[in-house]
Amino acid sequence: MFRTRSTTRSTTRSTTGRTVARRNNLVACVLAAGALALAACSSGGGSPKTVSVAAAALDTIKPGAIKVAVEAYAPYTSENNGGISQQTQITGLDADILNAAAAKLGLTVEPVVTDFAGMLASVQARRVDITIGGVAWTAERQKQGLFTDPPYYSPPAMAVASGKTFHTVDDLQNQQLGTVEGYVWIKSIKAVPGATLHAYPDATSVFSDLSAGRISAAFLDPLIIIDAQKHGQKIQTQYLTPPTADQIKAHPDYSYFAPYMTGFYLPKQEPKLEAALDAQIRAMYADGELTALITKYGGDPQQFLKPAPDFATDRRGLDRPADWTPPSV
Repeated sequence: MFRTRSTTRSTTRSTTGRTVARRNNLVACVLAAGALALAACSSGGGSPKTVSVAAAALDTIKPGAIKVAVEAYAPYTSENNGGISQQTQITGLDADILNAAAAKLGLTVEPVVTDFAGMLASVQARRVDITIGGVAWTAERQKQGLFTDPPYYSPPAMAVASGKTFHTVDDLQNQQLGTVEGYVWIKSIKAVPGATLHAYPDATSVFSDLSAGRISAAFLDPLIIIDAQKHGQKIQTQYLTPPTADQIKAHPDYSYFAPYMTGFYLPKQEPKLEAALDAQIRAMYADGELTALITKYGGDPQQFLKPAPDFATDRRGLDRPADWTPPSV
């Protein structure tokens, strides 16, 4: 599942004037850095030294570069080794978003490949400037790092055998349902009355049983399902209508059937870079660039780029001011 997220909702909200002022000061710093970068690019062809000075205002570990931890998780993040004479690059949805933002900020992207645990640990120890790839925002994670505004939202998606249709959690009752071992959807499936859980070591095994008719639907990350369709799997991608508040109250583990916020995750020491990326992400919502990227990877912008109603209250008073609203198309 997309990064074994926690769905705990914080009930403590404590926004202060200092929080708002601090973020406003950061925005002012970022705008100043952006103006300097623009001036550098428009004078004398933009020497590397001048651009590096502008990028240094963003407090990355290496001036002029952004060091990013990723794992092989196509089509969200993939390493593309360009050979001896070319720098290693990253591709995929998250990578494309970061590459576009970094280019506009005058930063080069330097990937470090690890596993998911290593991605989080590298940020929290500030061995890298950022990690990306479907990292879910949680109240616990934000205590140890910084999250950008959501570059997109992850909707609850199902891989469904041909000819079957599921719209709501109630439709899943008494069904044979699959997911990968360790994914939080295991808890959700177990909570569905009459449903039988099938847990697999990997997504390939899930798709095999789904195609053979041994299960009716499976919960996986949405673009993983879409990518499998592109590669010939006889399945459909369907989005589950999120459970209601009353349903979650009656079945708390249904909360894992709800959408969640992704984010780019940064060290606490890099608030200027976080603010700069926030500005780029919001611009990409506004100018249609994110819509184009979601569509490129087979996603539905209406599912990926519109926040759930409770997302604003989840972050207000924690890592966002009281008037914060999530970006949306």
